[in-house]
Amino acid sequence: MKKTGVIVCLLCLVLVLLPVLAAAESGLADGVYYVDATLLGGSGKASVQSPAEITVIGGEITAKVVMSSPHYDYMEVGGVRYLPVNEEGNATFLIPVTLDEDIPVSAETLAMSQPHVIDYTLRFDGATVQSASDPAQPSVGMWIAVVAVLVVVFVFRFAQLRRKSA
Repeated sequence: MKKTGVIVCLLCLVLVLLPVLAAAESGLADGVYYVDATLLGGSGKASVQSPAEITVIGGEITAKVVMSSPHYDYMEVGGVRYLPVNEEGNATFLIPVTLDEDIPVSAETLAMSQPHVIDYTLRFDGATVQSASDPAQPSVGMWIAVVAVLVVVFVFRFAQLRRKSA
């Protein structure tokens, strides 16, 4: 009877762990998220809105990059030119990104007497990803912590039962 209880507990543990591990390996599910973004380079005066909104579709990530100025005419990423998606407010671009990698971009600013192309580096911190639909949704790290606590409780309880039967 005790062996059956142990087997059932182990099966439950495996069933809890599998989705957590699968989510950690496969990356983000399709949806909208927020992630911390940084912009480096240029004169150091420009910045981007952070956290930035990202959309994941089929494993491809597109970021909504909101610059700190309305005076940007385009942004170039990997040789592809992206135009602003808004007409009012600070220049906003939808560009493909990869989390946790430096992404070289160029942006043309019209703020000076004549247009200037400025090189920047964008970075999106994957450790800060939060679901846009449920900002309180636990991260994969939180699930791993919950499972670790369950394992410790299970091992402790199993040890208690063994001591009683001995």
